Amino acid sequence: MDARTEFQNLLRQPEPILALAPMQDVTDLPFMRLISGYGNADVYFTEYFRVLPDSRLDKTILASITQNPTGRPVVAQMIGNDTAALVRTARELQQHPVAAIDLNLGCPVPVVYRKCAGGGLLRDPERIDQILGALRAAIEIPFTVKTRIGFDEAERFDAELLPIFARHSLDLLTIHARTVKEMYRSAPRYDFIARAVAALRCPVLANGNVYSAAKAEEVLALTNARGLMIGRGVIRNPWLFRQIREQRRGVPIFRPTGRDVLAYIHALYEAVSTPELPERSQVNHMKKFLNFIGLGVEPTGDFLHRIRRTTTRTDLFAHCREFLEHDDPMPLEPFAVPLKSTDVMAGAMR
Repeated sequence: MDARTEFQNLLRQPEPILALAPMQDVTDLPFMRLISGYGNADVYFTEYFRVLPDSRLDKTILASITQNPTGRPVVAQMIGNDTAALVRTARELQQHPVAAIDLNLGCPVPVVYRKCAGGGLLRDPERIDQILGALRAAIEIPFTVKTRIGFDEAERFDAELLPIFARHSLDLLTIHARTVKEMYRSAPRYDFIARAVAALRCPVLANGNVYSAAKAEEVLALTNARGLMIGRGVIRNPWLFRQIREQRRGVPIFRPTGRDVLAYIHALYEAVSTPELPERSQVNHMKKFLNFIGLGVEPTGDFLHRIRRTTTRTDLFAHCREFLEHDDPMPLEPFAVPLKSTDVMAGAMR
């Protein structure tokens, strides 16, 4: 069965769809391979392909499609605002074994939205309308969109954005229930997702702060969404998709021990390491993942404090062993670790 047929069958199945979110510089081929061994997602979304008038397909991102190791369909995500370039790129991507093409309307990174791409496009509904119309006409396979509920306020979501999404026969819409300017620092407003589910004919995935099997059930009940897209929660807890399925089946939920988490960190380090990089750069790259994992290790912030000041692999794993070399079960749910409001992780908890 090819990826497109498998994806279309997935949209029709009765069980909630569990998708791994596209996370830039995270959801590459090695990370997808690693996560598939802990509790496979139903569908994976790539990092975004940056689309410009003179851009070409990024070979590293393309490898996560052409060398897909997960056994599950992969959706290719694009980001940009040039209609002709987006259409050209979509046509190029369709020549590869992608399950669908996704347009990013939600990236909250300032360097992206200031260029009127990603979440920045939410300030210009007419342009979104034009881009979606052109892409829908050009894309012969499933076409999906990932969005937030607005740029700096959400009042226009129901009246302006939902009718645009409805007009273009999307095959799937994923909604992160925050505005762009809120980043991750506020509670998701799941009621917006519930209204989208009621208003749209296409399936809707709920996204934002799904950090446990219990939270997954809560979000599904609140939104009636067709499924969940999870990103940061899976970095912290690679068993999360497995746990959600176990909860829904009514069987005992797997609870990793400290040693299980320590083994995951070792495997993650090996998976994301690049041999030609110096050790300090490897460690710094690993900190991107440990920032999320650390929120579920202990409540004081001591683990995060130590990890962030580590410069060698030896010291990094010494700190990890100190906190994780035990056989106690770990929920891996985010503690309310005390952080400054300017910290990149502020608000990345519950």
